[in-house]
Amino acid sequence: MAKVLICVAWPYANSPIHLGHVAGSLLPPDLFSRYRRLRGDEVLMISGSDQHGTPITVRAEIEKVTPLDVAERYHEINKKAIEDLNIEFSLFTKTHTDNHFHVVSDVFLDLLEKGFLYEKVTQQYFCPNCAKFLPDRYVEGICPMCESGHARGDQCEQCGKTFEGGELTDARCVHCLTIPELRETKHHFIRLSAFQEELIDWVKDKQYWRPSVQLFTQNWLEAGLEDRPITRDMEWGIPVPLPDQEGKVIYVWFDAVIGYLSASIEWAKMSGDPDAWKEYWTDPKIRSYYFLGKDNIPFHTIIWPAILLGRGGLNLPYDVPANEFLTFRGDKVSKSRGTTIDIPSLLKKFEPDIIRYYVAANMPENKDADFSWDDFEAKINNELVATLGNYYHRVLSFTYKNFGEVPKLIDATEEKDEILQAIRKTRKSVEEAMDNCHFKRALKAIMDLAQFGNRHFDSTAPWALIKKDRERCGSALHMHLMLVKALAVLSSPYLPTSSEKVWKFLGQDSTIQQSGWSAIDSDLPYHQRLNESKPLFSKIEIEEDENDSMYAGFETLNLKVGRIIEANDHPNADSLLLLDVDIGKKIQVVAGLKEYYSKEEMEGLNVVVVSNLKPARIRGERSEGMLLAADADDIVRLVSPPADSKPGEPVNSGMNQSDRTVEFKDFQKLILRVAEVSKEGLDIGRLIKASNPVEDGSKRVIVYMPSKDAEEALVLATERGPVTVDESLPGGATVR
Repeated sequence: MAKVLICVAWPYANSPIHLGHVAGSLLPPDLFSRYRRLRGDEVLMISGSDQHGTPITVRAEIEKVTPLDVAERYHEINKKAIEDLNIEFSLFTKTHTDNHFHVVSDVFLDLLEKGFLYEKVTQQYFCPNCAKFLPDRYVEGICPMCESGHARGDQCEQCGKTFEGGELTDARCVHCLTIPELRETKHHFIRLSAFQEELIDWVKDKQYWRPSVQLFTQNWLEAGLEDRPITRDMEWGIPVPLPDQEGKVIYVWFDAVIGYLSASIEWAKMSGDPDAWKEYWTDPKIRSYYFLGKDNIPFHTIIWPAILLGRGGLNLPYDVPANEFLTFRGDKVSKSRGTTIDIPSLLKKFEPDIIRYYVAANMPENKDADFSWDDFEAKINNELVATLGNYYHRVLSFTYKNFGEVPKLIDATEEKDEILQAIRKTRKSVEEAMDNCHFKRALKAIMDLAQFGNRHFDSTAPWALIKKDRERCGSALHMHLMLVKALAVLSSPYLPTSSEKVWKFLGQDSTIQQSGWSAIDSDLPYHQRLNESKPLFSKIEIEEDENDSMYAGFETLNLKVGRIIEANDHPNADSLLLLDVDIGKKIQVVAGLKEYYSKEEMEGLNVVVVSNLKPARIRGERSEGMLLAADADDIVRLVSPPADSKPGEPVNSGMNQSDRTVEFKDFQKLILRVAEVSKEGLDIGRLIKASNPVEDGSKRVIVYMPSKDAEEALVLATERGPVTVDESLPGGATVR
């Protein structure tokens, strides 16, 4: 028996966790933890909500509430989603606690006293329009390394490059699009350069790390470590624990990684033994594993180890099995990019084991893995249902019906050896894969064993054998029950709920966890009563509006609620207006609406904005989006989101949308129409059906049609209701 420390990357508490979180950093540690506990090990698995990141303050500003309101709300939502997905933590805490404040402050002061922190003047982005220094997520620009247009102030998610102030190309304030200035401010830096040689020595024997983790870390070290600031000019976060530091907080990446230590200390206090954490962190025989996405690699293989070295006496990470990204049509599944499949919504439609199986089977361990609803349906129906579930039900139901108990094994040495050899070979393969955090490989070995069971069951043909030789049939079924038992134990880290049901069908009094890993190839007691079994899994059918084929065109758009802040004449065109529009951040839109709206009419209007249209210069002025408007003959009217909508809310009808740049010519190909709502359906000059519900009382709504001849259309809507338009527009009017 050994002890294992499992540390899990902290999700931001700014929105519900999504499938990318589960695939990247939440399910893998749960699989590993459950496996190690089955092997008899003691596991401490900790994480929590990162409540101090700038995504929380961005969300709070959009909603006009406090950061604490946002952080606490999503902490509870995500904690419940994690529990509902049967992911078990020793402690899932949060960073906005007295305990965490104390531990972070203590580490800060300790490193300062030892000379590993120092204060210096640095250049930081300052927005003259917003009159404040800009935290990292308040700055966007072009990465000078890979030229991604979505780089933030401190890091490019695409290539992982980190930045200091001034290194981004075409940097902009995300709120007002002003080009920020570089101004001097004083901050504390960590002396990363002091740990260069120690870190090189530490990583040289990490050949068991994943290639991507090795390469990323090696590249950082070969480039030479540069000292990094660990404080920021903002109000939300852990205050710098020194006098004369008003308005400065500890940088979130320094704050969050220390959360692994503070969470362990909090767990120990809650357990009744305040010193219980020390063994996990100071005993060199105890291995620590850090599970995260690839964009967090440098924080866990460079920066956190440097902090630990500076602190002294604490174990460095043993392994950092970082996963690649889960993508949706090639784009990273991400809250900030608008491409999310959130877990609370998914759990309303599918059992936790269904989701866990798909994520494990499609896990992005060594390369990005793409998600599609077609693939989701195929893997569940063709693998989980048709292979594993089918084998369980065939064996258990036939044996229960004909024997009601575990039949006697008689004179079947050769057949038993064949079954046991298959079980033990699979056990060895699964152990090797799980020990090295190759969870997808381990699952494949388990499913191969289930496939073997199906083939062997077919060749045995117990439905025919029982008519000829009941004893031989019972003996064959005994062996298959052994295989069922082995599969239940092997798959229990992946499918905890259904595996436990199988265990009870077998008549076991204990739980799988109580029986342990050795139960894989242990004998089944003769005459043990069985319980009547039921099918564990049913085929799923993805509804049309979930499938990414019918409405693929709509999902190329990223539509948001906008509010027109200010309207001005275009300096170079009499028919055009310059609009400042709030879509959760401030953008500029050039619109040809001067003939139809006065400037005074436009200011304060809620509108729908195509937010991922490729920026263009129109008569010398930059336009960063487009307002949706309907027109028929000489009538042009802006379409309207529900009256109580807030800027930045998605207009997505419950579907996922990408923010990958859309060319205007491609947007023109999409069919958006005005539809008159009637009892018979949607009237666009002919009657069609609505794919999603239409709110009672709606008169004119906006629909997306996959083709001109489509008999069904998607009604554009926010969570608050459908997007509508003035009743002067007839059904069938074009929206552009």
